[in-house]
This record gives sequence, structure tokens and C-alpha cells, in this order.
Amino acid sequence: MAFVTSKDGVEIFYKDWGPLDAPVIFFHHGWPLSADDWDAQMLFFLAQGFRVIAHDRRGHGRSSQVWDGHDMDHYADDVAAVVKHLDVHGAVHVGHSTGGGEVVHYLARHGEDRASKAAILGAVPPLMVKTASNPGGLDKSVFDGLQAQLAANRAQFYYDIPAGPFYGYNRPGAEPSQGVIWNWWRQGMMGCAKAHYDGIVAFSQTDFSEDLKALKLPVLVMHGDDDQIVPYENSGVLSAKLLRNGTLKTYKGFPHGMPTTHADTINADLLAFIRG
Repeated sequence: MAFVTSKDGVEIFYKDWGPLDAPVIFFHHGWPLSADDWDAQMLFFLAQGFRVIAHDRRGHGRSSQVWDGHDMDHYADDVAAVVKHLDVHGAVHVGHSTGGGEVVHYLARHGEDRASKAAILGAVPPLMVKTASNPGGLDKSVFDGLQAQLAANRAQFYYDIPAGPFYGYNRPGAEPSQGVIWNWWRQGMMGCAKAHYDGIVAFSQTDFSEDLKALKLPVLVMHGDDDQIVPYENSGVLSAKLLRNGTLKTYKGFPHGMPTTHADTINADLLAFIRG
């Protein structure tokens, strides 16, 4: 397996598939998953002639299960370490959920010199938690509840999320895939409970507003309007407004986990954006 060591000594696992001289797409996964969550996209874009890269965030998947550093600054710095190690230039950075926040913060913190475009899908920016300046956010009690469920019975919690709201399997007429549910569970249980516990704070309480405003490159904001995890109106809509060069693409009835449940549609739209 391939790893790069971060500046604070954390081993970050990554996948790097495709010709070294091919255009690069760098994928950033959501909480509490791993690079494996991008299988449908990585195989598709590899077949389209791209070089595809994805890493496991610290404390997730196969990366080191360290107890600290589970915040957006460290997440962004870990991405920079992978990008530098692989000498990546001109990459399109694609992030889902927490990974969308990671993309935005990485580009704002480390600059756009090595990137060309970005796409954020069902992403947590600008800010998930409700504050005086973000009245449309979710009450902090929602995220406190997530931490409590994780601490009480992580295995059951990590089944209930994909079996219910993540993929919209709790909606009338939905046809749940047990394979998809258990794959989500598998990825989650591979990771570090402490990293996931702290990660809830990172994805819910980080304000990405200034990061979004700072970006100059083209950013495609992709969001399902039936997202039960990251509410559409207070995330996708607001992010697109804050970006200088952002485009919002709304998916009617799509759930949070749309890269998996609607991979064909998402892949086609990403390809059109990247080649456009």
C-alpha cells in the first residue's frame, strides 16, 4: 500500500491510478468513510483517460489512527502533502460532504497553483451549525447527538445512517441495497472512533465562508434537494453565492449519497464540467 508522511508524522494512505502524464482528478471522501467511497467515480474516470487519486483522511480508512489533528487545517495540510509527494499539477479536486469542505479549505490555505477546477458535492460549506450569523443552520444539539450515538454504539450507528437518511433509503418507495449499506459500514468501522468523534466538530463548526470567497478557479456546486444530511438551502445554495466563479447544479430528489446512488448522472455531469 502507498503512504505519505504528513509534516506531523501521520501516515496518509492514498490511491494513484492511471498514467502519470494524464490529467488528474483528486477525490476527497466524506465522513467517516475512505477513498473506497469513490470507486464508481475512479473506475469511470480512469476509463476516460484520467489519472485518479484519492486518500484516506487521517484517522480514516487505512491512514494512521492518531488521536489528534482532526480539524480542517490538518486535513488540508495532509492533502498538500499528498499533492507534493505525487508532484500533482493542474488537478481537478472533487469533494463529497466533509471532503467538499476539505477541498475548499485546502485551496484557500495552500493556493490554487497546482489546481485547475473544483467540484463539491453535498458539501458542508459554508457552515452547518446554527449561529447568530447563520440562522439557517442546524442546532448544535444535532451534532452533539451524533457524537453521543457514536460513543454509545458506533457499530449500530454506522448501520443506521446508510440504511436510512444517507442514501435516502428511508424514503417511500426506496429500494435499499444491502451491499451499499454494508460497504458504508465497512468503511466507517475501519477508521478511528476518536477521529470520527472529533470530525463531527470539524465538519459542523468550521466556517468556510472566507475560503469560498477567496477562490478564483471554477467551482461546480452539486447538491441534491432531498439531502437529509447536509441541507440543500443552507449549503449548496449559499456556497454558490459566495464563490466568485461558482455554478450551482441542483438534483431533484437526489439524496446525500448521490455519487453512489446516481453514479451515472453524477459522473456524466462531472465529466462535462471537467472537459468544458
